[in-house]
Amino acid sequence: MEKRRVVVTGLGAVTPVGNDADTSWKNILAGLSGIEKVTRVNADEYPAKVAGELKDFNIEGFIDKKDARKMDRFTQYAVAASMMAVKDAELKITDENAPRVGVWIGSGIGGMETFEQQHETFLKRGYRRVSPFFVPMLIPDMATGQVSIMLGARGFNSCTVTACATGTNSIGDAFKVIQRGDADVMVTGGAEAPITKMSFAGFCANTALSTNHDPKSASRPFDKNRDGFVMGEGAGIIVLEELDHAIERGAKIYAEIVGYGATGDAYHITAPAPEGEGGARAMKMALDDAGLSPEDIGYINAHGTSTEYNDKFETMAIKNVFGEHAYRLAVSSTKSMTGHLLGAAGGIEAIFTVMALKEGILPPTINLETPDPECDLDYVPNEARKSDIQAAISNSLGFGGHNATIALKKYEA
Repeated sequence: MEKRRVVVTGLGAVTPVGNDADTSWKNILAGLSGIEKVTRVNADEYPAKVAGELKDFNIEGFIDKKDARKMDRFTQYAVAASMMAVKDAELKITDENAPRVGVWIGSGIGGMETFEQQHETFLKRGYRRVSPFFVPMLIPDMATGQVSIMLGARGFNSCTVTACATGTNSIGDAFKVIQRGDADVMVTGGAEAPITKMSFAGFCANTALSTNHDPKSASRPFDKNRDGFVMGEGAGIIVLEELDHAIERGAKIYAEIVGYGATGDAYHITAPAPEGEGGARAMKMALDDAGLSPEDIGYINAHGTSTEYNDKFETMAIKNVFGEHAYRLAVSSTKSMTGHLLGAAGGIEAIFTVMALKEGILPPTINLETPDPECDLDYVPNEARKSDIQAAISNSLGFGGHNATIALKKYEA
């Protein structure tokens, strides 16, 4: 059976660098960091002091206060980004097409804030005072559930939980749903609201977070002096659509998604496999699925977390897959500006990759000041760069050994 072509027709985001996709992209190109001193937790109680928090986000600009109170913050982010993406796509969901419009949005840890708040209530006041909405607010699939309800999308409906690979796995799996004919449209990506007492404590305890107190330099992927990632929050959602369906309704087309790879390390619960072996297989799988050669790729939006092993092993994986071409293509980590949005990272980074293809501009890796001999590729240091790339990939690598890569290219009729 011939594979159906799938294109990107809508973008929506709430990120530490902007409360919509357009603002986020413009600030990324300008090299503006959204990382500041953390406010959602008491910085004095933790060795990590900074985070990528949303600024002036108001869910009541999208839904009423009564509905918002029944949602954890991560679901609110997903709803807002999804509504923006569908509006950007100029997609009208009706009783007629609703069964062919699906939703696939993932979250790495779901409603952690709700869990913490309700647990405190339980300890102080007993089970009778726990909210009846506790479980529906907590579970990670509720972003997908609430978005489908708000949009009236009654098609394929699912949720991925693969730690930091979640957003990219969600988009890749949604792509496959359309490609095989089970839907015509999928609203997909990731959402996360992880800046809470316990999750911040957990990542501090396993020494994953940067203890650099300077917000503007704490996230420094591929730099020799990197010392951990910076936690971020938000959501990145895209609208994927079968090509003929998009053309028939006159939709604008940002780019085409052409390949997906997903692998497991089977190695360690938090550390990547040596030399990024699993990530390399995911990249190769995505290229093979897309029918692209390594030389076709002009840009990689790297996972690039600013941790010692990720950046080194991801660099090794790129070299293993791309050979000498690894030194000719461009690689950058937008986490240098947004921080690491965990399950939402792949969602916003897919948007940045799509825009790099559409506009022919590569986002930079900021704070790249001291070269690391083991990270010796072209990381687009500190300033955006014009480049008429034809194809790109975006990587996401998660705890548990999850690796995901999507391949995109400029749309050609």
